[in-house]
Amino acid sequence: MTRLVLPMMAAALLTTPLTAQNRIDLIRPDAPELAAHGPHAVGVRTITLTDPGRIDVISTEATGTPPLYDREIKVEIWYPAADGTEPGGDYTAFLRDGETEVTLTGIAARDAAPAEGRYPLILISHGYPGNRFLLSHLGENLASKGYVVVSADHPDSIYSDLGAFTSTLVNRPVDQAFLVDSMAALEGEIGAVIDAENTGIVGYSMGGYGALIFGGAGLSETAITRAEPEAFVPPQNLLARNAAGSAELADLVDPRVKAIIAIAPWGRNRDFWDADGLAGLEKPLLLVAGSQDDVSEYASLRQIFEETTSTERHLLTYISANHNAAAPIPAPVEAWVMSETLGWAPFEHYADAVWDNVRMNNILQHFTTAFFDLHLKGDTEKAAYLDLIEIAEDGVWSLDDTGAPQPDHTYWTGFPDRTAKGLRWESLSAD
Repeated sequence: MTRLVLPMMAAALLTTPLTAQNRIDLIRPDAPELAAHGPHAVGVRTITLTDPGRIDVISTEATGTPPLYDREIKVEIWYPAADGTEPGGDYTAFLRDGETEVTLTGIAARDAAPAEGRYPLILISHGYPGNRFLLSHLGENLASKGYVVVSADHPDSIYSDLGAFTSTLVNRPVDQAFLVDSMAALEGEIGAVIDAENTGIVGYSMGGYGALIFGGAGLSETAITRAEPEAFVPPQNLLARNAAGSAELADLVDPRVKAIIAIAPWGRNRDFWDADGLAGLEKPLLLVAGSQDDVSEYASLRQIFEETTSTERHLLTYISANHNAAAPIPAPVEAWVMSETLGWAPFEHYADAVWDNVRMNNILQHFTTAFFDLHLKGDTEKAAYLDLIEIAEDGVWSLDDTGAPQPDHTYWTGFPDRTAKGLRWESLSAD
């Protein structure tokens, strides 16, 4: 019966107006406090940034001088918009199959004038494969709270341009550094509102891999010298630029980057780092993981948490969630249909078998807001949202008649009663 009903449901959904589908801006009534949109209207623009003279990893042969090319990166920029901006707009994006175009709807107004002031910069970096819209819910949400957010289509790593994995291994942290530099140097009315001296990074899966390296976690000797599998071995030892202790890595680390959020970062499960390399990360870190992650592997994500000993860090675990914990937008309605190209429904690229996407997104928006407000804006009141008992269900709800917490109140800060469920929070200080 299920096999019949689901296609019928998908077909029915596909007949509804596109403007009623695929919202990326949903906030559930039971969402934690800081998930709510902020006071700013949101604008969005699309531009292409070009890094000239980048090594062409895919075209590099085993010997000879690596060829260079101009690496073009298309980005979406969300930003606080001027008062009076009418909210709402659509995006056109590819599904996971790289062929099907879908319409996403959110609160951002295309090409709106920016608000006055200067705002910290956030870079969002997707996985392999992904695209600049995969975490668009977070881009809009943060912009409404006074951040400029840039989200990239990383070449060779997007649905419609999927190249060899070796390119992503080499290029991802370099892309991230280039994007921060480019946004800091951006001219015009958008450039004028960017405070790149206070920058945060959000990386999902391979975006998290890049963010940890960009933050100073150099790759292991194993990662640099391994001979197999071929998919992990770039030509001519090109990964050496990201090795622990290398001069290139030291130059890559950017003092403007003040905090990093790594969601299910890939790599420790394949020994791309060891404890010594991870100890090179000195920036505040929030790790986000699903306890059933079988891609980056939860045990390996816990190793990252334990081995980043040179910094204050937190680990937020979605109990029973897999690799899609927190990050992806809700599966577009078109993703419910079986893809002949993939041989499976793209739905599973976005969704989790246990958790609702909107709930996962709202929880991520809440903690991302607290973490970046604390570390990029110096809002020390947000520290209370990061000082929690470990198991959410162990929290005690105890308020008096005026709503003031009683001495035995230990419920997770910002979560409505009966909603802090299925989550674990751990924190460690630098050694």
